[in-house]
Amino acid sequence: MAEQGASHGIARTSRVRSEEQRQKDLERIDKYRELEDQVRQHAAEGGFSRELFALTSKLLRLNPEYYTVWNVRRRCLISGLFSKQSHGSSCSKESWNTSRCATTTTSSVESSSCSSTEIQPSPASPTAGKSGTTADEGDKEAAAKQDVELIKSELLFTIPLLLESPKCYWIWSYRLWVLNQAIERLQAPAARRIWEEELGLASKMLSKDRRNFHAWGYRRHVVARLESSDLGGGSMVEAEFEYTERMFRTDLSNFSALHNRSQLIPRLLDERGATAAQRKAFLDKELNMIRDALNVGPEDQSLWYYHRFLVLNLVTTVGRPTITPAFTREDRVSYLTREIEEVKDLLEDYEDIKLIYEALVDYTLYLCQLEERKPIGEEREDLVTWVKKLEELDPMRNGRWADLERDQELTELLPGGQ
Repeated sequence: MAEQGASHGIARTSRVRSEEQRQKDLERIDKYRELEDQVRQHAAEGGFSRELFALTSKLLRLNPEYYTVWNVRRRCLISGLFSKQSHGSSCSKESWNTSRCATTTTSSVESSSCSSTEIQPSPASPTAGKSGTTADEGDKEAAAKQDVELIKSELLFTIPLLLESPKCYWIWSYRLWVLNQAIERLQAPAARRIWEEELGLASKMLSKDRRNFHAWGYRRHVVARLESSDLGGGSMVEAEFEYTERMFRTDLSNFSALHNRSQLIPRLLDERGATAAQRKAFLDKELNMIRDALNVGPEDQSLWYYHRFLVLNLVTTVGRPTITPAFTREDRVSYLTREIEEVKDLLEDYEDIKLIYEALVDYTLYLCQLEERKPIGEEREDLVTWVKKLEELDPMRNGRWADLERDQELTELLPGGQ
């Protein structure tokens, strides 16, 4: 029977379980607890073996939020499954007597188990077992191959879990740990290939959800690693800047792409060794790009954020990177005046979009700040008109607009003003 949800108008369906279904659920819970007890017993005995490793696979497929089991899985890898002990890795033994109920809920049991097949480590492992000692010199190539296969199999293991639980922190944490093992255990070229494949995964994630800021943050982390000396990397700023443009052209509302772009610009210009003329041309190109987008979607807040970022590079140069440090004050005034006129032109077609009026008010005050003066003449009249329009379009923030009127001494120009 369908019933209306308590919020958002979502229709919800009540599910009445039969006695048979209830018994099946109880059986699943019993099996889950039995599996958990097996993992706990093996870990308590300190036997981080292949058997325990296989048990963690089963348990994590049922409940990827069980963070202690991820730590046990790490111990299995560094205590013998990897070909040698990593000097940079350490994982303290977890206490199994803490917060068990926080991670083993009935809802976790009811989640679907992963159907993909995990790639198991080769039985012929050239390892010294739990001691984790380095393999003989003649077996180094085989040991490195084993580590590559194991790292790749672990990355594959997490993918179905991520598809089911994309916001599970522990899966992402474990995945990054595995990737870092590639840096610690493999030669730089082999480790780099694995991290490059991870960049491809980040691109696929963003192709499915172009505005996923979690995926953008993950991409930045992967790029930073690829640029590091650990992986024999170099700057990727040109390629990443081009990527942000492709993503922006595909979706003009992509705030994350524009944010990434803004973070890359100072490095980009510095690494290019851009001259004053080249920086000016760069600014012109960026302003033209965002103005064209605003002509299509002036109601899009993402576009205004990026436009404001460019404008603030004209206004504030102290304590922040700037696109055009060689601009004189006259240059900045000229550019800002032009941008104000461009924004005014939008009012001819879009007179009821509050973001336009906010930009006009802020940019006009920026201009006054640059010229170290108060609004005068026609500027003051325009500010009064725009503020009154904002009070109409955005009544929830009338207090802000009233404060602005007082700060800029506009009250005497308003109807009934003193």
